[in-house]
Amino acid sequence: MRRATFRRAAIKKSTSVKDSTLRRTALVSVYDKTGIAEFARELLKRGFELISTGGTQKLLEENKIPSRKVEDITGFPEILKGRVKTLHPNIFAGILADKDNRHHSDDLEKHDLGKIDLVVVNLYPFEDTIASSHSLKEAIEQIDIGGVALIRAGAKNFGSVNVIVSPEAYDSFLKTFDETEGKIPFEYSLKLARKAFERTSKYDNAINNYMFEISAGKKVEPYPQNILPSEESCVQLRYGENPHQKGVLIKEDFDQIFEVLHGKELSYNNLLDIDAAYNLIGEFKSDRPACAIIKHGNPSGAALGNDLQSAYNRAFETDTLSPFGGIIIVNKKLDFKTSIDIDKLFTEIILAPDFDNDALNLLKKKKNRRLIRFNFTERKIELRNITGGILMQEKDNFEIGTDDLKFVTKKKASDREKEDLLFAFKIVKHTKSNAVVFVKDFMTLAIGGGQPSRIDSTRIAISKAKEFGHSLEGSSVASDAFFPFADGLIELAKAGAKYVIQPGGSVKDEDVIRAADEYGVAMCFTGVRHFRH
Repeated sequence: MRRATFRRAAIKKSTSVKDSTLRRTALVSVYDKTGIAEFARELLKRGFELISTGGTQKLLEENKIPSRKVEDITGFPEILKGRVKTLHPNIFAGILADKDNRHHSDDLEKHDLGKIDLVVVNLYPFEDTIASSHSLKEAIEQIDIGGVALIRAGAKNFGSVNVIVSPEAYDSFLKTFDETEGKIPFEYSLKLARKAFERTSKYDNAINNYMFEISAGKKVEPYPQNILPSEESCVQLRYGENPHQKGVLIKEDFDQIFEVLHGKELSYNNLLDIDAAYNLIGEFKSDRPACAIIKHGNPSGAALGNDLQSAYNRAFETDTLSPFGGIIIVNKKLDFKTSIDIDKLFTEIILAPDFDNDALNLLKKKKNRRLIRFNFTERKIELRNITGGILMQEKDNFEIGTDDLKFVTKKKASDREKEDLLFAFKIVKHTKSNAVVFVKDFMTLAIGGGQPSRIDSTRIAISKAKEFGHSLEGSSVASDAFFPFADGLIELAKAGAKYVIQPGGSVKDEDVIRAADEYGVAMCFTGVRHFRH
């Protein structure tokens, strides 16, 4: 069979566009054919010659849109039921040739090959296939090879080639083409290339996740889907943790969870505190009215109440100094009565699932205060950047119930006291280690955390309780990890605590249990640790 090439010599000025526009070639091969016929017509009007494959070529033909078959360029038919069609030097040379490289131009001329200026490709629907009922064979057939190769080739050579990977980009490309009379700006080509690499990265990531699940023999989430940021997802912050550090927010579904209703832009530190507040209040999304106050990533107070007003005032009462400049979050629609109390305090941010109109109008009067509406959702994976790599883990979504409480002391707790223990354990889960939290009647009395030793955290908590006039007599205490020695248990017992919840598991457990019995403390083990570094 004689090879039919698309020749460099065939490039000529088009009569259908302005004289400054040279004839170009577009390779069109799409699975998602949304809008492709209309886009192809517009390309023809702008002087493009079209090359297409398989189903795309058939659709164009049905719509009376002229295009050349890929096999006319390669001199080779599609084989293996479409698995091999574009993977050929006659195609990839035209895409990868750098227009400013004389040697590339010489090679094209030597082999009688033309240049491809636009690559319009979208991929087999692998993600949709594995999201529905499917067999392994069906999933494998939806792993695109040629399409990914075409996209990567076009994106690599973005200085000479434009690449479009989504129907959403058709109108934007045509508009840019017309505004620049066909001289597509470097910045726009670079943007298309970034979109292309973003698409192939996420596509490969989905395949990797699927293969990981196959090898593990169960449903897993080894990597988040949106690990590579898109241009639209990056929000420049004023600075990072400190003014001399630059900062950026890379959004995934941030805008679906949070809606900023009022106030100046969020800072890096604001966002860290918002995350801490949101994670804590998530423990009470279906509970009675709850409020938490966060300062520098730690709760300064948290409480349940018969209504939001009592929940807020009880949370504030824990520590009446630290909430200044902090973050307040509630689990119910913020009503006007509660907003009057909150408005008396200077706070950076107030978060609620919703706001009464009167509450919103009142709180908006302070222009620097941020007001944020949020939706409850559940995250499964969390990432942390470290020197030399990225740490990834399952999020600590483990929930403890009364049936999980194993009392190891002579004294036991009543059902009501067990509820306080569970409340304390939810708060300690969101306090920096080593953490201890004293509570009574669903209100925090004292919080200690972030210290090198647990006994230091205990002493700080007791000291703060004295500072704010809270009696710890008869209180319940949660510890995020086991007591390595009995001294920590003795310290909180002397302060008045009568009920303790902790994971257990220390080699000194027997000593700790013995001390609890001596001081008349009811202590239960959960078998679950809640470190928060």
